[in-house]
Amino acid sequence: MTSKEESMRRWAGRVALVTGASSGIGKAIARTLVQHGMKVVGCARNVIAIEEESSLLKESSSPGLLHPIQCDLSQEKEILAMFDQIWRKFGGVDVCINNAGISHAASLLDGDTQKWKNMLDVNILAVAICTREAVKQMAQKGADDGQVININSISGHKVTQSKDSHFHTATKFAMTAMTEGVRQELREVGSMIRIASISPGIVETEFVSRMYPDNPSKPAAMYKSMQCMQPEQISSTVQYIMELPPHVQVHDVQIRPTEQRN
Repeated sequence: MTSKEESMRRWAGRVALVTGASSGIGKAIARTLVQHGMKVVGCARNVIAIEEESSLLKESSSPGLLHPIQCDLSQEKEILAMFDQIWRKFGGVDVCINNAGISHAASLLDGDTQKWKNMLDVNILAVAICTREAVKQMAQKGADDGQVININSISGHKVTQSKDSHFHTATKFAMTAMTEGVRQELREVGSMIRIASISPGIVETEFVSRMYPDNPSKPAAMYKSMQCMQPEQISSTVQYIMELPPHVQVHDVQIRPTEQRN
């Protein structure tokens, strides 16, 4: 057994929540954690895709399990119902991966207000609610070595040049601030629960395609312009953070394709 496998052994049998687990980065993270023996709750609006992944993982005899829950993260009552189900079925979470995020092409000077609100609900409020409820459950079950990981973005540290992304960038700056705020509050109460942020550059997923549903050539051209990262590179970064001993906290990892300029 390698030292990395030894480091992940302490998570075997424990419970992780991965939001936005139906595709892309969330799907890759959920698969990695199941393969290391964790009980993973994967949530998304499209729960069918998670159910299919759960069946595939069972067929491959993965040591953990993937439990799908349908949840619209823009609705607090659905988030709270999900955490209630996690508590009743699994006894609470040990790890919370806030991966779900959304971007609309809605600039600051002429963007649609409803699209702004949707980004606020999913990218900021849902992350805050999930983090609050996860830390509550960790404290209640005595998981003082629990881990929260926010899947942020390079745009959470610099303003992009594309006006279509400016409001989304503002939500990611908020996530950067929120990560540090949670870290400070955990230290204030003497908790050893850790929080980390992973800020990827361009990853080849459905994310940009959903941003431009009527212009498929735009994401296609971007993904062809360089050798993009794949979701597995982000899930391996999650694993790296979780492998570290409880007294070591990774705060922020910025990771981008070598060819990406901005």
